[in-house]
Amino acid sequence: MEIRNLGRSGLRVSAIGLGCNNFGSRIDLEATRKVIHQALDLGITLFDTADVYGEAGGSETAMGQVLGEARKRIVLASKFGMAMDDSGERQGGSRRWIMTAVEDSLRRLRTDWIDLYQFHRVDPRTPIEETLRTLEDLVRQGKVRYFGCSNMPAWQMVEAQWTARQFGLNGFVSCQDEYSLLVRDIDRDVVPAACTYGMGLLPFFPLACGLLTGKYRRNAPMPAEGRLTKTQRMADRYLTEVNWTKTEQLIAFAEARGRTMLELAFSWLLARQPVASVIAGATRPEQLRQNVTAGDWHLSDDDLAEIDRITTAS
Repeated sequence: MEIRNLGRSGLRVSAIGLGCNNFGSRIDLEATRKVIHQALDLGITLFDTADVYGEAGGSETAMGQVLGEARKRIVLASKFGMAMDDSGERQGGSRRWIMTAVEDSLRRLRTDWIDLYQFHRVDPRTPIEETLRTLEDLVRQGKVRYFGCSNMPAWQMVEAQWTARQFGLNGFVSCQDEYSLLVRDIDRDVVPAACTYGMGLLPFFPLACGLLTGKYRRNAPMPAEGRLTKTQRMADRYLTEVNWTKTEQLIAFAEARGRTMLELAFSWLLARQPVASVIAGATRPEQLRQNVTAGDWHLSDDDLAEIDRITTAS
């Protein structure tokens, strides 16, 4: 397993990470145990969860029950900020909520520290200085090692990093955003901003909710258990004529080189700056084995140029 620095920080993560959003919801504790143990055996070190995953706490709780001593071997990443209930109070980036949220996460995870604590979504009600100062305090207390952001517009990332420098704070070491061969919006501004400030990028939904696995074909029966089959909201977003056309061209590109769509999707992301690790969820151990080997294709400059031609067409 390739290990990379997360941006310009000293935190080192596996090139393939495990997204833990399925734990506590889509799969039960025993299935979670199998996935986690397989990830450890394969050398995956980055485990990415959030307080809201698993119906508000279920993912962290399951991980806390399974990891045990193995917790010391991994880079444990979690997130805060999204609503944990309907009250409107248990969310956001205020000092009051962050101090509560981190203690809740530590308790559920059965650990004393979180390696990467990520601001899950921008809070328009709280000044970014308050959020950053609170995260800095958690670092000084030893409860958090590094902190990052997620789903943050580029201009707010820049404002946050400027604020951190202005007040002598550490600032975000990473950003986590949707990024794939079919969703390249962040190329315009988030990617350049992350490169400028030395932030590592952690792409989520690298397979566009399954469309880039190759198991979906236009005018063919949909996979019975596929996310795009069972979630109409996702299907409406991804199953467009433009995406079908691009996917068909990408399948042809991969097959002409004796490769799979999974290999193409992961290897392309790992070739992009400033990607540090590709986060992919799994519900079965065999999916992890496929993910780990998928990033080994070293794309040539000509390959990358052809992929750009396909994926940037409107």
